[in-house]
Amino acid sequence: MNNKSHFKQYIFTGLLSILPIYATYWIVKQLFLLFSSPGAKLFYMTFGDNTFVYLPEIIGFLLTIASIYIVGRFVTNILGKRLLSELEKLVERIPIVSLVYKTVKQITDSLGSQNNNAFQKVVQLEYPRKGLWTLAMVTGESTDKQGDEYYHIFVPTTPNPTSGYMIYAQKKETIETDLTVEEALKIIISGGMLAPSVNDLV
Repeated sequence: MNNKSHFKQYIFTGLLSILPIYATYWIVKQLFLLFSSPGAKLFYMTFGDNTFVYLPEIIGFLLTIASIYIVGRFVTNILGKRLLSELEKLVERIPIVSLVYKTVKQITDSLGSQNNNAFQKVVQLEYPRKGLWTLAMVTGESTDKQGDEYYHIFVPTTPNPTSGYMIYAQKKETIETDLTVEEALKIIISGGMLAPSVNDLV
């Protein structure tokens, strides 16, 4: 292997080593800025700009987390539940806004339920056409008027699994896998690079 090939190989290896670290740093930074922004603005309004670097952001982050905690505690008592219920009724009367709110509420209720996993199992689905298979997450089950059993399936996109498609698929048209949800998400996010050498297709 010549020097040029060595150089390319090391650059590629270096990128693969750095990218996960940088991506983690970027995500954590964005989350920090998201949660610190409201409190930081309040800190600046109160004390001005003559403060240590990042002190307003740190204080703002702590204030925002504390506020979220207080809201969480409040809506779990009787008064908080009643006020939240009245607020939801008000929002549900607003066109378009009510549709968005109900959709987001259903998702958060599903994710927050202790007795229900948002993704129940991982299956292989012949999609988007015959001969092509994709990993999909089962989110529920139902039957049609003839009694045929269906899976409610979420087909995530690569490399961003938070977007995708919802499909009704007959159970007999899917292949169940031994993959955990976490393993499936790793495969999807990596674009298949972390997929096992032997798949569940027959």
